[in-house]
Amino acid sequence: GSRHPYADVEVISLAYRFYRELGLRQFDLLLNTIGCPGCRPAHRKALSEFLASILHLLCPDCQSRYERNPMRILDCKNESCQLQLQGAPTPVEYVCDACAEHYQGVKDGLTALGIAFTENPRLVRGLDYYTNTAFEFHSAYIGAQGAIGAGGRYDGLVESCGGPAIPGVGFGIGTERLILALEAEKVAFPPAAEVDVFLATLGAKAEQKALTLLAELRQANLVAEVDLMGRSLKAQMKQAGRLGAKYVVVIGDDEIERGVAVVRDMASGDQTEVPLSELLSQLTVE
Repeated sequence: GSRHPYADVEVISLAYRFYRELGLRQFDLLLNTIGCPGCRPAHRKALSEFLASILHLLCPDCQSRYERNPMRILDCKNESCQLQLQGAPTPVEYVCDACAEHYQGVKDGLTALGIAFTENPRLVRGLDYYTNTAFEFHSAYIGAQGAIGAGGRYDGLVESCGGPAIPGVGFGIGTERLILALEAEKVAFPPAAEVDVFLATLGAKAEQKALTLLAELRQANLVAEVDLMGRSLKAQMKQAGRLGAKYVVVIGDDEIERGVAVVRDMASGDQTEVPLSELLSQLTVE
């Protein structure tokens, strides 16, 4: 791992390009630094002193965080709490020279790449292994809970798990919120991939065999699906039709005993028995 601020820039840039490639345009990058274990205690002390006089005015979540992790209170989404937090000490005000230099390097790198950002001094992380950079991507369309992705630097993570002190930086994506943002911006979703093979099963042994067949078909780059809803054979065939499957492979316990499968061409309606040992090669050729 690298502690260089440009490592942070690369990761943020990766996330930024990902959202742009998907078609999103109306989103903001929020940026902050939360310092390091060396400079955070001074901020914690100042923040705790500030919060002590207003703690009774804050929400239950904030009150419970006061002893455990008061920095998290800064990021509370409760509007009444945010009003009480006006003027609260923020991490960026207490960072050491090394952390300030790192933060400036991140901002300079993003500026050089033409990636716009907004500094948010109340953007924090709730776990102790996070250090320095914190960032979030927010959609303009999904309100106060609009984060579609978030990340930061976590130089203390590996060490907190018992490993060596290895720096790291990364991000996570909120899939459901991302879909909401895409829908709000009316981004066209790509059509679902056509299903090459649908496995229809009858019996417990056939279900088990279908599991291994499914893996083999997918490893051969075929789009394959199997029924896991306990449908009848007739209902499974209908499902295969709805998915647009090119072929349906029918296997029952009887076919398992004989080492064969029935392959049905959904376009022509023709079906043939194929030895299980030759099934993959026949489907990949066709």
